[in-house]
Amino acid sequence: MKVTVGKRASRSLTLTSEHVKTFAQLTGDYNPLHFDPEFVARTRFGKLVVQGGLTTGLLHALVAMDLPGPGTVFLSQNWKFTAPVYIGDTITAEAEIVSVHESKPVCQLKIKVARQTGETVLEGEAWCYRLGPDDR
Repeated sequence: MKVTVGKRASRSLTLTSEHVKTFAQLTGDYNPLHFDPEFVARTRFGKLVVQGGLTTGLLHALVAMDLPGPGTVFLSQNWKFTAPVYIGDTITAEAEIVSVHESKPVCQLKIKVARQTGETVLEGEAWCYRLGPDDR
């Protein structure tokens, strides 16, 4: 796929308690915000939230598989979480290419993740580098 300004892609995922459990097993993130309903009920969130890494993980899949696509890695990320993501939410990650380097396989992406209600849960930008089979 040719990387050009204005190209867009999106990817969606419904997050479950199994995702939260698996992520915790992989990373050690057993924060009670993700597992303890009584604890989280006393916070501003009110109900169990998923780890932020699950939200950003969808962006990793989007960039590596969809836009710019296979062989792409992040160079930098600058985003902020604007709302919690709850177990059971379906989130959609969106990326748009906003600039392409003239002489290198590098591009800048505008990033947004929203839940099924349309509420934005993460926004920002990222720079990506697309590796080819001849890179060493």
